[in-house]
Amino acid sequence: MSDPAPFELPDAVRDEFVAVVGRDNALVADEERDEYRDPYWPTEDRTYDSSLVLFPTTTEQVQDIVRVANHHEVPVWASSQGRNNGYGGPSARVKGSVLISFRRMNRVLEVDTELAYAVVEPGARWYDLYDVLHEQGDELLLSVPDIGWGSVIGNSLDNGQTFLPNGSDFNTLNGLEVVLADGSLLRTGFGAQEGNPTWHLYKRGLGPVVDPLFAQSNYGIVTKAGVWLQRRPKAYAPLYLSVPRYHQLAQVIDVVRELRLGGILRGIPYVLDLLTVGDAHFPEYKGKIPPPGTPVMGEERLDAIADETGLGRWGVRTALWGDPEVVDVHERRIREAWSAIEGGEVRRLATYTAENWHEIKDAGLIDRISGGVPSSDILDSLPDFVGHVGFSPVVPLRGEDVTKVVQQIKDKVVERTGVNFSAQVFVTNDRSAIVVSAMFFNRHDAGHLRATIDTAKELLVQLGQQGYAEYRSHLDFSDLAQDQLAFGDHAYRHFAETIKDAVDPKGILSPGRHGIWPARYRAR
Repeated sequence: MSDPAPFELPDAVRDEFVAVVGRDNALVADEERDEYRDPYWPTEDRTYDSSLVLFPTTTEQVQDIVRVANHHEVPVWASSQGRNNGYGGPSARVKGSVLISFRRMNRVLEVDTELAYAVVEPGARWYDLYDVLHEQGDELLLSVPDIGWGSVIGNSLDNGQTFLPNGSDFNTLNGLEVVLADGSLLRTGFGAQEGNPTWHLYKRGLGPVVDPLFAQSNYGIVTKAGVWLQRRPKAYAPLYLSVPRYHQLAQVIDVVRELRLGGILRGIPYVLDLLTVGDAHFPEYKGKIPPPGTPVMGEERLDAIADETGLGRWGVRTALWGDPEVVDVHERRIREAWSAIEGGEVRRLATYTAENWHEIKDAGLIDRISGGVPSSDILDSLPDFVGHVGFSPVVPLRGEDVTKVVQQIKDKVVERTGVNFSAQVFVTNDRSAIVVSAMFFNRHDAGHLRATIDTAKELLVQLGQQGYAEYRSHLDFSDLAQDQLAFGDHAYRHFAETIKDAVDPKGILSPGRHGIWPARYRAR
């Protein structure tokens, strides 16, 4: 689909929206709204500008906002913290949309220590929920992503990765409260029954299961969700598994797969190259590993850095959780499997029990992330001039598949952008992985950003022809990403659009999100 015409918000309708939340909870002027956009997108490029930003503080306000939008047929675009930088941030696909931000709906509503779950609003960050759990004595752990400033609900609904066992296959959220396009309120699963105590405990319901329809979709706005937590284990051991040479990636993937299938590795094992390991994971080597976005460095030099630091060209960040004797047995099994990789090493970075659990907060990044403590270390380690564009296809968890995809992305990135390639492989379950390629560029060079965006588009088509697709896409090429799902003359897209037109007949909720458009825009 070609770019839709920008929406122009009448002043009178703008005032109706602002009256719902109050002027202090709205960004009206251009200079105000310029602070609420993807910082990696050039300021002078107005392609995805908004016309208004609203910060509701209650579900009832969200309902009122949606009712105004529905009445006047105004496109609205909701985000939780709006920090999905590298994918478009909080910006909307249709220029001139009204943005709804949940940064001021950020409460932790409930924590049930007996059944190990919490209930949060969409603006609650990983930091916010962790702080509550920490104040309660760290009896429960939250599966966290690499950067803690995002929303628990927002990141999870966009299929973001977290690393403890509940992160496997996006298992964190359960039981949603959703504002629909007419302003009515839906509760999924057994939330459909007033007072049902299993709303956040049972992942089904009676009849069709609709919770997944609100992940990466534009069918409704989630205003509350249950979050499954993990009981603190008797022992926790963060591990770093190193691999000396780049060409050994295929063997690494196959060994990790068998350890996962055997129940030895849990959570999301995170395979990362030397450049991704960087200063954030091992600050003692600060200055020795080139930062992202720097000019391409030769393989011999990278091998030398890998050997000098002992970090290897690839590393696997993972952990073990359980009774001490189980942790020891599983570590032994990992060491046996890893011994098949020439030069591979296994490091147990620490062992945490109830006696020293308080030390995790001040430990290294790997210890904290796998221990459920959110961090901003990776973000803080990026040079100020560096931005990135996410490109992340899903591949079978076979060494040959992962290596084939990684090599194609690397070749294209190096050729087109001239910077070091940085790869991360998220092992999402026992059988698949996401190759997350953070394509770095100079934020102060609009031409470099455009070259990076064009590279991602070329790769979308190139890998799409081989049967690989993105797990989420940047706002600027979401239509192209959706185009790759062409089976049955795009039967999936037609089905998704049919649902869209049924639940949002005026097409106001996030039109164009991940390439799904309502009828009013398709007709154009």
